[in-house]
Amino acid sequence: MRVGLYPGTFDPITLGHLDVIRRASALLDKLVIGVAINRDKGPLFNLEERVAMVEAESVKIAKRTGLEIAVHPFENLLIDCARDVGASVIVRGLRAVADFEYEYQMVGMNRQLDDTIETVFLMAEAQHQAIASKLVKEIARLGGDVSKFVTPEVNAALSGKIQKVCG
Repeated sequence: MRVGLYPGTFDPITLGHLDVIRRASALLDKLVIGVAINRDKGPLFNLEERVAMVEAESVKIAKRTGLEIAVHPFENLLIDCARDVGASVIVRGLRAVADFEYEYQMVGMNRQLDDTIETVFLMAEAQHQAIASKLVKEIARLGGDVSKFVTPEVNAALSGKIQKVCG
């Protein structure tokens, strides 16, 4: 069984993330979406909210594709998380050259820690290449329309959270 781990903060999950999940479904038998706790990033949504959003969105993809998808919060090293969930592949999405430079360093370090776990990069579809959770949150905070970047359910959650946090 080919098990992949797709890690991220998913604060919030975007159409770009969902594109990578859909595309990974053709390559794997099971995908574990690792939701990073990552306190250093100071996420807008707490861990439980992010996990719930990822679960709600990924179940739709699982139904359409037949891919087994699990959501797994983690706070340890990525390579240790991959081992914990039995993943032989780490799935990463790329948007731009800047992503590649960071990911290239990460792969090198991960290969030093465990050279049996491969990293696979999936390029985002053209219409999703500019989408970044950080930018989506900023647009939403400033009253902009983010409906082109997230699902309606995530948009509603984001609007509610911004209202609650920013008043």
